[in-house]
Amino acid sequence: MKQGQSLWTREELILAINLYCKLPFGKLHRNNPEVIQLAHLIRRTSNSVAFKLVNFASLDPSLQERGIKGAQNTSKLDKEVWDQFNQNWDDLPYESEKIKAKYDHSTVEKINQIDESELPKEGKVREQIVKVRVNQAFFRRTVLAAYNSTCCITGIQIPALLIAGHIRPWGIDENNRLNPRNGLAINALHDKAFEAGLLTVTPDYIVKISSSLKEKGIANVKQDYFLKYDNEKIILPSKFLPDRSLLEYHNSERFIP
Repeated sequence: MKQGQSLWTREELILAINLYCKLPFGKLHRNNPEVIQLAHLIRRTSNSVAFKLVNFASLDPSLQERGIKGAQNTSKLDKEVWDQFNQNWDDLPYESEKIKAKYDHSTVEKINQIDESELPKEGKVREQIVKVRVNQAFFRRTVLAAYNSTCCITGIQIPALLIAGHIRPWGIDENNRLNPRNGLAINALHDKAFEAGLLTVTPDYIVKISSSLKEKGIANVKQDYFLKYDNEKIILPSKFLPDRSLLEYHNSERFIP
């Protein structure tokens, strides 16, 4: 650490991981407006924030798997907070949004643009509703950022047409509801087919189309929307690679061969 610099606190690191999740890998630099905004919020330089984001890249197993090392001088606290975040996706994203609101002298509702007129005035029910909405928005943004807002099957790059789909469904796996490695950036049609087991992605990231789908429908529709992608590799994200064990679950438990 250079003379005059202060150690990063746990809260500052949580905010940095929050931003790391939300930004495409290629935008983890000092000139990014969101990096500048966070730097202003925690009273650090944009250089310092950008460097910390690259530090976290060195801890990301998805990047390690692709041979991307990131910066190597992470601290013990960096790793501790990174592990806490990645082992508790259900709570840490929401905690990070509350910390951000505190630093911004605002509220979680305001910084997430939640219409408070639709919420109960107070109490646990309000807190639960806000947490769910914040977490869902966080998951969507994290997954789309990882895929650079690109459908992993078709390559469509229109965010309004994309869904942050779950590999292992929301309703049956609480621990992975917000885990971005349980997510795929996918268009609505193929997301529906994925949910129905009519297509899957193998642990080797290959698209497989169900034989039941091959036998039904109009030939040109099947070819244009489904068969042309059979046995093709998905467009991989720049970080948060889909968890192979979760893909194996979908292949064995959800997919209709």
